[in-house]
Amino acid sequence: MTSPVSENAKNVIRLIQYRDLEAIEQLATEATDADSNSCSVTFIQQLEQFRRWYGLLKFLSWFPNPCQYAFCVYVAEAFQQIRGMIKISPFNRTRSTWRVEQVLVDATVNVQENTPVKGDIGSGLLRHCFETIWEARTWLLEVNIHHKTTLALYRQNGFQPLAQLTYWAIAPQILEELAAHEPDLPNLLPVSNADAQLLYQLDTASMPPLVRQVFDRHVQDFKTGFVRALLSHIQQWFTHTEVVSGYVFEPQRKAAIGYFQLRLCRDGSSCHEAELTVHPAYTYLYPELLAQMAQVVQAVPAQALQIASADYQPEREEYLEELGAERIEHSLLMSRSVWHKLREAKAVSLEGLQLSEVLQRLQPARTPIPSRIAWWKSISKKTQAASRGEGSGPVSSSKSAISKEAMLSAKSPEFRK
Repeated sequence: MTSPVSENAKNVIRLIQYRDLEAIEQLATEATDADSNSCSVTFIQQLEQFRRWYGLLKFLSWFPNPCQYAFCVYVAEAFQQIRGMIKISPFNRTRSTWRVEQVLVDATVNVQENTPVKGDIGSGLLRHCFETIWEARTWLLEVNIHHKTTLALYRQNGFQPLAQLTYWAIAPQILEELAAHEPDLPNLLPVSNADAQLLYQLDTASMPPLVRQVFDRHVQDFKTGFVRALLSHIQQWFTHTEVVSGYVFEPQRKAAIGYFQLRLCRDGSSCHEAELTVHPAYTYLYPELLAQMAQVVQAVPAQALQIASADYQPEREEYLEELGAERIEHSLLMSRSVWHKLREAKAVSLEGLQLSEVLQRLQPARTPIPSRIAWWKSISKKTQAASRGEGSGPVSSSKSAISKEAMLSAKSPEFRK
């Protein structure tokens, strides 16, 4: 599978360089103005950080480390101009599932000779990633349902819907009302690496088998190493954020039944973000956990709390609707496998076969050749017939000799022993 962009010698797909940052930022700005894409706004902020730490991140991308794929971006260059870019990252620790975070294509591409059209550039970037990242078995992405062009590009390249996601915003007034309620969580514990097995089991039980297979998470995905924790604290210090997490432990079943993680904005410049996981058999924890998160949010400047729900979590969506949360975005979670399907043999139906075809199948594949067994049987039959016709002279003498030898051997002392 070759990339349509890389077929032309003047069109190249390569890793990002420092001189490409200005052109990529212009592409992200045009996409934001055209579609009001919040992902593009976040990507522009990442570009500013990448410009500041370009040398360090480029050095860390040369050997295995937690920041090796912190900014993995490929660009499509045509006639020495940036026509598109794609940003990818590994989704799990084993890197069996990768995520397409952003795809941007120049909307002003002119359809000229030897110049790829807009759809070909996006497809070429995706196919280049499929061929280059050899360890990826599954690809995952999230796209807004209103971005029809981007959605068509992903469908054209084999991505299929996996789940529907809805993003909610809980107003500060609602958070104050929730904080007034004292949550009933007697076994709320802080999260550490020792609890990775419990969180892995909770994550496995809270999603359908198909989503679980695509995510392909393991116990090590819920552990945080020393270097990763240090980098996380440095990032929180630069971005003026704070991360608070906890989980609910069930002592009878020795299992985690609820988990939350809050990313708080301490300077009030953006909304707070929450990640919530609840066991399907303990949906009564939604009010209690949200009350606990509301109490934590009260310690920072008042901002709305954003939380996501999937279509396989109807209890969460019903509770958020009753709470008065506002739907702010609808997106589609899509996945694509890179396993190549073997060509299937054409099924043969017995009803459509003609009599000549049936007889032809029953005929031997080659001309029969006489074997040595038939020749040996014919010789043995001739010898038997000749022995019967000659009489009992030599045959009887041989039989009498054999009987005498048998009697002598039976009378011998060695035979008795």
